[in-house]
Amino acid sequence: MRWRDGRRSENVEDRRDESGDAVEPFGEGTTPMRGGRVVGIGGGVGTLVLVVVLLLMGVDPSVLLNHSGQVAPPVTVPAGRRPDTGASHQFQAPTAGAEDEMKQFVSVVLGDTEDTWHAVFKESGKRYTDPKLVLFTGTIGSACGRGEAAMGPFYCPGDQKVYIDLAFYDELRNDFGAPGDFAQAYVIAHEVGHHVQNLLGISEQVDARRRRVSQREGNQLSVRLELQADCYAGIWANRAHQARRILEQGDVEEGLNAASAIGDDRLQRQARGTVTPDSFTHGSSAQRVRWFKRGLAQGRLSACDTFSTKEL
Repeated sequence: MRWRDGRRSENVEDRRDESGDAVEPFGEGTTPMRGGRVVGIGGGVGTLVLVVVLLLMGVDPSVLLNHSGQVAPPVTVPAGRRPDTGASHQFQAPTAGAEDEMKQFVSVVLGDTEDTWHAVFKESGKRYTDPKLVLFTGTIGSACGRGEAAMGPFYCPGDQKVYIDLAFYDELRNDFGAPGDFAQAYVIAHEVGHHVQNLLGISEQVDARRRRVSQREGNQLSVRLELQADCYAGIWANRAHQARRILEQGDVEEGLNAASAIGDDRLQRQARGTVTPDSFTHGSSAQRVRWFKRGLAQGRLSACDTFSTKEL
């Protein structure tokens, strides 16, 4: 991914030296990344359209045609816990230089999302407000309560901030088999997608509906919300590449790998050997890839209406 020449956002808050003093539990309306992710390559007309789009964008479409939707199996983890990688792998904190470079990377990706969404909102006569992105370590206080690294990256609508412990990227690479800078960028773009939903009033509408329905129906609404955020991440990739040619060979595959590795079905199967679709809150791997691809191919908000379609 070509990012080093990109504009750095000024909306990154580095709070990695804080211990986190919030005592309230993680609040409703927040959207932790660990809970389900994207993908599984579909065939037919959808793939053909995406191949044509990628060719026009100057991206090698073979990354899709060669992608089977399979990634290296991640370590089985109980929900809410970091993987125990065993004696053969000892987690090492990144060096100060590596951390500084990662902060620069995050600020460029955030800047790209800002440029993308300002343009998209302007096209529809709306005004986009930038979110803040908070870097933290371990735990952090937010307007939604205490955030913990074990939950993965999350967005809090109460303060309009995205929170991420950069150690999550080590897990993504080492334990979930999804390496690469574009995979890391996808994570940020997905959480910014929740910010877009917040600004458009979608999140509030979904929260109101969830309070009136059963747990099963509420989970289904959550899945549609998450898949829409995946689609919005695809819009970012489409627009950022058109503006700055950010995609290199293998980048799209990295994003699909990341999404596929953390789909609800895959995580459940690896955690307990069975899959319970009614308990999904983020969507299956195949669903999440499908909607990321849709946003990537079309690059517009109207492509991401996950609430009107019957087939996810």
